[in-house]
Order: sequence, then C-alpha cells, then structure tokens
Amino acid sequence: MAVEQGSELVKVVVLLGAGVLAVPLFKRLGLGSVLGYLAAGLAIGPFGLGFFSEAGTILHVAELGVVMFLFVIGLEMQPSRLWKLRRQIFGLGLMQVTVSGTLLTLLGMAAGLKLAVAFIAAMGFVLSSTAIVMQLLDERGDTSTPRGQRMVSILLLEDLAIVPLLAIVAFMAPSTSEGVSRWVTLGAGLAAIIGLVAVSRWLLNPLFRVLAKAHAREVMTAAALLVVLGSALAMQWGGLSMAMGAFAAGVMLSESTFRHQLEADIEPFRGILLGLFFMGVGMSLDLPLVLADWPLILGGVLAYMVFKGFGIYAVARVTKSSHGDALQRTALMAQGGEFAFVLYSAATAAGIVESSVNAVLTAVIIISMALTPLAVFALRWVTPAGPEPDMDGIESVEEAREIKGSVLIIGFGRFGQIASQSLLARGMDIAIIESDTDMIRSAARFGFKVYYGDGTRMDVLHASGASHARAILVCVDKKEATTRIVELVKHEFPLTPVLARAYDRQHAIELIRSGVDYQLRETLESALAFSSAALRQLGVPDVEVAEIADDIRRRDAERLQLQLAGDIQSGINLMHGGRWTPAPLTRPKKAGTALNEEAADAMDESSPARRAEGSGPG
Repeated sequence: MAVEQGSELVKVVVLLGAGVLAVPLFKRLGLGSVLGYLAAGLAIGPFGLGFFSEAGTILHVAELGVVMFLFVIGLEMQPSRLWKLRRQIFGLGLMQVTVSGTLLTLLGMAAGLKLAVAFIAAMGFVLSSTAIVMQLLDERGDTSTPRGQRMVSILLLEDLAIVPLLAIVAFMAPSTSEGVSRWVTLGAGLAAIIGLVAVSRWLLNPLFRVLAKAHAREVMTAAALLVVLGSALAMQWGGLSMAMGAFAAGVMLSESTFRHQLEADIEPFRGILLGLFFMGVGMSLDLPLVLADWPLILGGVLAYMVFKGFGIYAVARVTKSSHGDALQRTALMAQGGEFAFVLYSAATAAGIVESSVNAVLTAVIIISMALTPLAVFALRWVTPAGPEPDMDGIESVEEAREIKGSVLIIGFGRFGQIASQSLLARGMDIAIIESDTDMIRSAARFGFKVYYGDGTRMDVLHASGASHARAILVCVDKKEATTRIVELVKHEFPLTPVLARAYDRQHAIELIRSGVDYQLRETLESALAFSSAALRQLGVPDVEVAEIADDIRRRDAERLQLQLAGDIQSGINLMHGGRWTPAPLTRPKKAGTALNEEAADAMDESSPARRAEGSGPG
C-alpha cells in the first residue's frame, strides 16, 4: 500500500515539475505557456518518458480547468454586456462558424468521408480552442481591445454551438427501438438549462449572503466550487456540455455583488487545472499513430487549418476588419479546440464515427492546437508593427482622430480619473485616450468623453493632439507602456512637459533617466497620508505628524538622487528601521530606563560621564 502511495506521489511531483520547468522556458523563448504545457505533457506521457500510461484519466480531471475557465469568463459577461455584443456574437460569430463549417465539410467530402462524418469532423475543427485563444489574448494584453472583443464574441458563439451540435449528433445516431430517447434527451437538456437559470437567479445570491455573514473564508471557497461543479454536473445529467453549464452559471452570477469574491476563490484552481488540461492534451497525442499515418495526419492538419483560416480571413474582411486584424484572428483561431474531443467522443459512442477515424481526427486537433502558438509567433515577422485599430461595431467607443486639448491624459483608470479632477475643477480643456474599451464605456456612463487610442504609438499621439498640448499626463498602469510613452513623447515633443505615474522606485529612476519632467510613485503619497492618520490616532500632535511626513519626503528625495548616481542600494541609511541606525528625528523627551542589569551596565558604559572618565590620563 505504501509503495502504491509513493508511486502516485512520484507522478504528482513529475506532473507539477514538468509544468514548472517547461512553461517558464517556453515563455522565455516567446512561444507562450500553452505550448509549454503541451510539450511537458508529451514528454512525460505514455508516448514520451512513460510516467503516465493513461492520459485520458489526467485529461478527464483536468477538463474541470476548462469548466472553471468558462465560469470565470461567464462572470465577466454581464447580460447587459452580452446584449451589447449581440451583433458580434450572433452575427459575426454565426457567420464565421457557418462559412468555416461549410468549407471544412466540403473538404471532408472531397477527401472521401461520408456526409455525416465530414460534417462532424468539420464542426469539431470549427470550434476553436477557447482555452488557448483566451490564454494567448491575455498574455498579449488584447482581451479588452476591439479585436480581442470580437474574438471573445466568436468564441462565445462557438461555445454555445456545442449544445445544438451535440443534439444533432443524438439525432444523427442510428435509430434504435428506443425511438423516444432522443426527445427525452432534448427535454432533459432543456430542463437542466431552465433549472440552472432558476437556481442561479433566485437561490445563489441569498445563499452567498448567509455564508458571508458567517465570515468563514473556506466555506465561501467551498461554495464557489460547489456552484461551478454543481452547474457543470446538472448540464452533464441533461446530456449537455459541462463547460456550457459553468458558463451559464457565471453569466447568471455576473451581476451579483459576490462576483469578484467568486472569481478570486476559483482562480487558483482554474489556473492549475487549466495547465493540467493542456498537459493532458499533450499526453493524448498518439505518437505511434502519428508516425504510422503521418502523411494523412499532417495533410489533414494543414488542409483543415488553411481552409478554416481562409474562412476566418474572408469573414473578417467582409465585416470590414483591417488586413492586420484579419491575419491576427486567423492565426489565433485556425486551430481545433477542446470541444472537438467532446463532439468526436459523442459521435463515436453514437456509432456515427469509427474509432480509427476518431483517433486520426483527435491527433489532427491536438497538433493544430500545438501549432497555434507557433503561428502567432511567426505572424510577428510578417505583419507590420502596430496595426490600425478597428473600431467598427464597438458601441460607445470612438477612435482618437484630430482631437484637441490643452492637456492630454493617457490612461483613464483609477489614477487617471483622480488626476483629471483638479484640471477639470480649474476649467482646463483636456483630451483623454484609453486602450480599454470597457473603461471607455464605463467613463461614458459618468459623462466623460474618452477616446480609444494606444499611447505607445506615435501616430495615435499625433492624432490625440500631443504636438500642441501644454502638458501630457501618462497615467497608464503598465510600467513598460509608461516608459515607452515617455520616451516617444520626449523624443518627438522635447519641449512639452511630461508628467508620469511611476509603478515603484526602480520605475521612477527609469522614468527620470528617460527625461520625464515629473514622476510620482503611485503609492507614495497615499501611504504617507495613511501612516500620518495612524500617528494621529495614536495621539501624536498634528505639528509633529507634519514634521515627520516632511522629513520622510526629504529623505526619500535624497535617497532617489543617490540612487540615480549609484545603484538601488545607495542611500539605504536614510531609511528608518532595519539593520542601520538612523539619527533620531526628534530629541528624546526623557532619559531611557534600563529594564535589566545588562541594559543598565550598557547604558552606564555609554554615558558621557563614563566616556569622559575613560578618556582621562591613564
């Protein structure tokens, strides 16, 4: 028994170790974490080093990562937001699925597959990998951009499409004596959806309010897991997709006051299980089959990706996306996805697709998923930097074009919103650009006119009126973007004052060396105000509190100057506390009192009288 437990522990350590080693390496090479997980799974799987013989077991457990991932996506998709994206979801998304599905079905029939098999193979490949695309969008910071929003909308439609596709598979299955079973399955699915909506809408919020009053964090975490897994199980019992159930529960809870708490509780489990899912996909790649039928599989991968890519590009161009955006969408979405495994398995179980065909199709899907990060990486070399932002179809968002203002604010998050208040109070004419479309819509609800624009692009800066602005305020929350904007502005408009938000001390030094006219670390003044309030609560007089704050500012400024001339360790003796002994800020009001004999001896030896005595003739 102990030996078996030790063997299972070794597998767990190998699984985690492979991910920990592979992912940072692949990210450092610029290939992304998804390909790292796939490679790690292939290396330790049954066709690699052989630590695992049953990849399906890992994949089955790790599918919960995709389930939790879609739950978190659902939490971000408030019904009001979904309604705003309805044209993209049911227009753009449906158009891409229809065009790509038709092309791939015709391709399958041309390759000799029966119509039913060709249709299922095509529709499985049409459903892009939500996990891979969302991960790559997140790593690139494109999730909230207009082109990212379009891809998210298409992914949502594709995720929704698995429900009718599974129903179609059930109806395409060879008829049996249980002719009524199809309608029973359909009724069970509808009942599961209605029940899930009812529970999410009228039961969960009161439940979470009761749990919140108990002030037990672990119970809230357990409840969050219960919601995700319970909704997934309800959909599975109804014959539908587990991921679809989790997504629906997330959407129903997206307007809840507990939305952020739920997301925080699920996040650690989601990240680990999603990584395990990708590793399970890597383990599932049947290398002997690939080597035996490599011409067929390689040809299938290339043909399916090319035909689907053509469909994606054509739909993007017809809907007036730019050439660059269309290429980006094609590279990101030309692969098959995790829902193909579900669809192919259901079709095989129903007797529509043979097991050997299922194995080949599964290998094609896995290889296409593995090629996606490489395709995105390769696209950087063939597309011009900084494609034009495509704003078509994005409501309440207007691109920055020939706007004017005496002050240009770049970034309108929490920091930029507060910074704008003093200028507006003084009646200054300000122009604001922001790259997050959700933030732009949110600001519009409060009466702010914010334009869409990426401040790291010189053409956007010119269009935003940077050339005639009296001052430029850089308030973005990413330090790399802040530094890039400061460098661009000081190079192109050297006489224009630039004030920038610094992330930390090291970033402040970097900005000063880039020529910024004024920088402020985002937590400096708020932390000083916070500590000053703490001193007042402890009874320290206001005058002394002000003196302490002024002294800390002075020390901080001196230390910053020393660090500019030296390194980050310079001026460390100017800080209070730690391993150094600073001079007292204020003179002690009374003499110290020894608490034991050793302290009394030490104080006696260090007293002025004893030192004078020791320095006498001797």
